[in-house]
Amino acid sequence: MNVGNEAGRFLLDLWQDLQQAEVLWQVGVLAVCFLLAWGCDRWFRSRFSGAAVPDNRALDFGRRGMKRLGLPLTMLVLVLAVRPVLAQWHHVNLLSLALPLLTSLVLIRAVMFVVRQSFFASAPWLQSFERILAFIVWAVVALHILGVLPELIELMESVRFSLGKEKLDLWLVLQGAAAVLGTLLVALWIGAAIEAKLMQAEGLDGNLRLVLTRVMRALLILVAVLIGLPLVGIDLTTLSVFGGALGVGLGLGLQKIAANYVSGFIILLDRSIGIGNLVEVAAQRGVVTRIKTRYTLLRSPTGAEVIVPNEMLIGSIISNETLTDPKVRLATQVQVAYDTDLERAMAILVEAAHAQPRVLADPPPKAFVIAFADSGIALELGFWIADPEEGSLQVKSDIHLAIWKAFQTAGIAIPFPQREIRMLQP
Repeated sequence: MNVGNEAGRFLLDLWQDLQQAEVLWQVGVLAVCFLLAWGCDRWFRSRFSGAAVPDNRALDFGRRGMKRLGLPLTMLVLVLAVRPVLAQWHHVNLLSLALPLLTSLVLIRAVMFVVRQSFFASAPWLQSFERILAFIVWAVVALHILGVLPELIELMESVRFSLGKEKLDLWLVLQGAAAVLGTLLVALWIGAAIEAKLMQAEGLDGNLRLVLTRVMRALLILVAVLIGLPLVGIDLTTLSVFGGALGVGLGLGLQKIAANYVSGFIILLDRSIGIGNLVEVAAQRGVVTRIKTRYTLLRSPTGAEVIVPNEMLIGSIISNETLTDPKVRLATQVQVAYDTDLERAMAILVEAAHAQPRVLADPPPKAFVIAFADSGIALELGFWIADPEEGSLQVKSDIHLAIWKAFQTAGIAIPFPQREIRMLQP
């Protein structure tokens, strides 16, 4: 049996059908099947559009699978049902072509969905990658079904070029890319499994987990490339060209990038900065929310996210308020008139601090007489909090308001600058 001749005859019959008016029946049937499948898919999405069901993984897996496969699977079932009915009156070559295309689309989407949910469910980039890869694989299958793939492969093999001493063609490069992609998927799956084990290890520090995870992932990617290229006959010595270009790039203009990457690993290894630490660098103050290989992300009290290059964290003086102890001392100052009972005023300051739930009882808040100023006596209230990442403006505001109310009740005045001007007669 000559498969190529059969494909040719099928395409010839399909071409003849396309030149006849009866083909509109097949086009109409496909359009109706698509609209019905689209409607069923919309109904299913609206009916089961709630959040994930953590208590029933099988039900949640099936719901997400139907969202991914509902449209092509429903259309495939409808075409299978309508095709023998229409075959009694008309040719169905167009529907016969649609069946393997829809079947391959359903199978490819199903395989990609299972791989994604089994190994990389938490990877945010995989949804777009899954769609692109599924489309590429389905396009190759469609070209094979149409019998065009062999001619396309011959055309790509005719496009030849040299890379160093290696003679390559376009088809070989695509095979190499596919092999590397396959080995990368396996490497990422292994990396995800190891990462899950590392994150569950209770005896490891959080920064050390991140270092081990990133080093392991980089090694797995390198091994995947070293395995994937020789599988299709590409000599690894061709990579020396890219290695030389990378070395020249590092020497000419990528020193900062390389320094940031090295600094990132140093930060993670020496554990001078960790996730959740409240730090201040270059007039930027915020909580460390993420430590990447190239930069560290700070979330400021205003909600803005500040990207700090790792090299700056290594070469600058950093104020880490929560490195070994989360407790932080805050202070606020107020002036009272010279005729004020200072002991009563200082007691009010301490009471106002004690009344706030965020203020620690140990060390206790204390009030001090710090200066005899021009307009009054300057007092300072010092107190400690254990959650500086929540900000200090609110707790200071609450203490100020309590002091103001208590001073008004006790008849204590807060002086303001006054100047007396005397006009002397000449």
